[in-house]
Amino acid sequence: MSLDQTNVVDAIGVDEATGELVLTITDHLEWTVRVDEHLLLLQEKLKSYLRFVESGEMLEVYSDAKGRAVLIDVVCKYPPSQLALGFYNQVAKIVDGAGIKLQHRLFSAD
Repeated sequence: MSLDQTNVVDAIGVDEATGELVLTITDHLEWTVRVDEHLLLLQEKLKSYLRFVESGEMLEVYSDAKGRAVLIDVVCKYPPSQLALGFYNQVAKIVDGAGIKLQHRLFSAD
């Protein structure tokens, strides 16, 4: 899966350490070109994830999700730009209001 497929949940699972349900977005795009398009794709993907959680579809697809805190984990291939960091900070505040955590991180092969 990838950021281009905005209506698809890339990965879903439970973090054994925290018990959180983790919904992963894989972001393979660079932040050096077409930044506006990149942000738009990321925004659309996040909207899809929020709909997935808030509509109850998450519980239908993944029954182990019931009663778990939700974390959206954006795993980036490339370091985010300053504009992207600002976007992540704004979105984190919004989704936090819905009881969902958001984090972003660089992919590490370790």
